Amino acid sequence: MNMIVKSVEKKSRGPWMKSGVRQPPGRAFMDDMTISTKTVIEARWTLQELDKMITWARMRVKPSKSRSLVVKNGKVKEERFKIGDEIIPTVSEKPVKCLGKWFNNTLSDKLNVEDTYKQLDDWLKAVDKSGLPGKYKAWIYQHGILPRLLWPLLVYDVPMTTVEGMERISNSYLRRWLGVPRSFSSVGLYSLGTKLQLPLKSITEEFKVTKVRQHLTLKNSRDEKVRSAKVEIRTGRKWSTKKTIEDAESRLKHSEIVGRVAVGRQGLDVTPTAKWRTATVEEKRHLVQKEVRSMEEESRMVKAVSMKKQGSWLNWEGARQQKLGWNEIWKMEPHRLQFKLKSVYDVLPSPTNLATWGLIDDPKCVLCGKPANLEHILSSCSSALKDGRYTWRHDKVLGTLADTLERNIRKPRKNKEGLTFVNFVKEGEKGQKKKVEGSGLLVTATDWQMLVDLKQKLQFPPQIAVTNQRPDIVIWSASTKQAILLELTVPWEERIEDAYERKRLKYQDLLAECRDNGWRGWLFPVEVGSRGFVGQSMWRALRALGIVGGERSKLIGNLCKRAETASMWLWRKRSEQWKQ
Repeated sequence: MNMIVKSVEKKSRGPWMKSGVRQPPGRAFMDDMTISTKTVIEARWTLQELDKMITWARMRVKPSKSRSLVVKNGKVKEERFKIGDEIIPTVSEKPVKCLGKWFNNTLSDKLNVEDTYKQLDDWLKAVDKSGLPGKYKAWIYQHGILPRLLWPLLVYDVPMTTVEGMERISNSYLRRWLGVPRSFSSVGLYSLGTKLQLPLKSITEEFKVTKVRQHLTLKNSRDEKVRSAKVEIRTGRKWSTKKTIEDAESRLKHSEIVGRVAVGRQGLDVTPTAKWRTATVEEKRHLVQKEVRSMEEESRMVKAVSMKKQGSWLNWEGARQQKLGWNEIWKMEPHRLQFKLKSVYDVLPSPTNLATWGLIDDPKCVLCGKPANLEHILSSCSSALKDGRYTWRHDKVLGTLADTLERNIRKPRKNKEGLTFVNFVKEGEKGQKKKVEGSGLLVTATDWQMLVDLKQKLQFPPQIAVTNQRPDIVIWSASTKQAILLELTVPWEERIEDAYERKRLKYQDLLAECRDNGWRGWLFPVEVGSRGFVGQSMWRALRALGIVGGERSKLIGNLCKRAETASMWLWRKRSEQWKQ
């Protein structure tokens, strides 16, 4: 094919492009060939030479599958070309599709963009009518519709307003499939910084990253003619690919000057990143794409800050983020998934929300008569507290935690004199590698005993200290004289840190008395939010006890599920009297 392509170059040198680069007269991809000439007569000469070389190579051209197009002064002219005795159809007669892109006599992508828009709507309607559960429809959108949509968005000149319109249509279907109201923000669907992260991807973000990748590929191409052609990628007046790349590169250079900083609870220099100055061309391409995604995430976070209700998760300082993968979503019942999403972003039909929406006049609680928002129903109702509803939820979570601790205590293990510490070595020296069977407090003794404040009133072990206080869980070892106290709270997520400080101060005197009696004591106030988000204190406490890895992740998931399902039951029974 290369020899055939080179043979036709002697008949024409190809037209000039707007950038001042001469376009090659012949280009080939697999078994397809494109011929570009300055005049009609040159095109005829080139076709004659091509027919001659194709025949010599014992191959054959199919004119019925070929198309011709003649442009003069910006307008399409009707001219006929032949290969042998067969006429090549024009694009006016038969539009042609090449590499997923349709070519017609309009010389514009407007009709093709409109067809893509309509095709997306048809796909979504077909999935909506399939009769599958909503979560499966969302999965089909994520792994079937979105990848198929990105190719037309890549090859056509699509304005940003059209892409945003496509995302609005997709969002409406996704909200319906996930069972959330129309007021549910797109931040909850796509943001990676929320406390509840879904595996969905935004059409707008993927479109921007795709266009940026296309621009960088053309700019850094190994072919000098491609680089010098300066192909312009049109995306409308609202958003510019070139401007976005400039902003991303500027941010990367600035971050390199600032250096690595602490992000969230991570320490300095925890996450290594490639430097812009020393990065290769390929690394720079990936860095720019990653920075574009970061810019999109920042814009969503700015939107979340402006929302009082659906952005309240920004105040959950002590809660850990949950990442819902497709496996977790498939295992969740539809009503549980709906409650999870609606409760996190406070769009459940609580009396205060119904009053705000103009559906009722009285937003008071049926049980106590106070204004009943979601926080009041799940965490602050005095009547529900007296009825034991919150205690019932607390005991459900406590039972799950106690079962795991009981299994870990009963594990056969060798006795160790104390905790295992990290041995630091000087620069240039190598430390000795030691195989550690386990770490944490529970491996320091083999005679652990445990009491849990469930079903019956807990009495603190008198050999440790004499007190009326009742921690939720007491674990002690008589041989090593160690005592571990755990106090569980199931608060509103915004009050997790307040609950931690309150419980920590409550048991300081008891902890001091234990130490005065010759016991080594540890206090771990732990929290699981009423909507199923564990606090950072729970993660640290399990690590200190020696419950790490997959076992810790599994326990965290079980605690979240237990608190979430219990709160969902309280929500359903919010207007009913609790049976004693």
